[in-house]
Amino acid sequence: MARMDGWPAAARAQQLLDSLGLHAGRIEGHLESSSLTTTDQDWTDSGLAELCGRADGPPLRPVGVPATLARAAGLALSALVGCEVETVSRLGQRAALLGLRRNGSISTGGAARLVPAADGWFALNLPRDSDLDLVPALTELAGADPWADVMRWAAQRTTAEVVERGVLLGLAVAVVPPVPQTFGSPWTLQRTVPGRVARHRPRVVNLGALWAGPLCAHLLHECGLEVIDVEAAERPDVTEPAFYDLLHAGHERRTIAFTTPAGRDELRRTLTDADVVIEASRPRALRALGVDAATIMADGRPRAWLRITGHGPDHERIAFGDDAAAGGGLLAWDDDGPVFAGDAIADPLTGTLGALAVIASLRTGCRVIDLPMVRVARAASSPIEGAPATVHAI
Repeated sequence: MARMDGWPAAARAQQLLDSLGLHAGRIEGHLESSSLTTTDQDWTDSGLAELCGRADGPPLRPVGVPATLARAAGLALSALVGCEVETVSRLGQRAALLGLRRNGSISTGGAARLVPAADGWFALNLPRDSDLDLVPALTELAGADPWADVMRWAAQRTTAEVVERGVLLGLAVAVVPPVPQTFGSPWTLQRTVPGRVARHRPRVVNLGALWAGPLCAHLLHECGLEVIDVEAAERPDVTEPAFYDLLHAGHERRTIAFTTPAGRDELRRTLTDADVVIEASRPRALRALGVDAATIMADGRPRAWLRITGHGPDHERIAFGDDAAAGGGLLAWDDDGPVFAGDAIADPLTGTLGALAVIASLRTGCRVIDLPMVRVARAASSPIEGAPATVHAI
């Protein structure tokens, strides 16, 4: 027990298992073969230490201990499957592959920014041309520089006004909350059909694109599960090719036309035959197709169904990794305000925690698991005993 008490990642791993219904005794035996780390070592091992801060300033430490949460999920996952599953380095994997650099209040990918409003800060993410095209509707300005218009407009608005208008237009926007916050469970669990799946090697159907869903599926593949990636023909995944290949290596890939009757039938058959489904879209998307969790799981067959959303299953709001992290308070701060904590950090944290929740659900009985990225970021921004609770330069 002393080893548990002296190791922040191990203590958080047991908290995660407890919240999944797997209680004391699951983690201790596995720790004997693992190397004890500090929160500083966790952050260094994540590959994000040089990606958090302003371009012309020193690296910063983020609020909370996100890399320790990632290591905790890896320890818990490894204990459940009986083999080592590396999770910490996933946080900086994309940045290393693409050669990204820290850029302060502008995300490493360049699409998101932290913007001051009249009463605080918010994050706005404009990753697509269609999002940039909506800036005049958001700001009622039509200057040459969309971001300059956003800055001018937001200075006279409250964060609540900004978010209300942004959400109305379908933009990824989130208020930066006060920090630090209290640790809480990142997921909500809904017990459905009790029992274990019949297959010796459970079949995963991943419907998620970009990062969180595919990473979750890939970690499950590394745990020995069969993975089928299903992509909508109407909305191809726009992930950078090299990173896409890394996340989807070893998976079967299928492209289905979701909007055609034949495609919907194929999608329904594919999901009905799955033991695990990873959904990463706004809640209404699968409901509109008649293949949501409630519909498919009504057949009574045991399955684990992971629903990754931006802000929760009751919110039809989009989110990406950078704005979701900001919405959960997972940022760093200096005298000039907040800066992004690494590269779209809510994405890999969500994928990692999602894989743990799925494996746990397959052990304890099948569930629907709701995992909002903002809630994951909130958990990661919460301090734990023995870990730094304030931001400082390193």
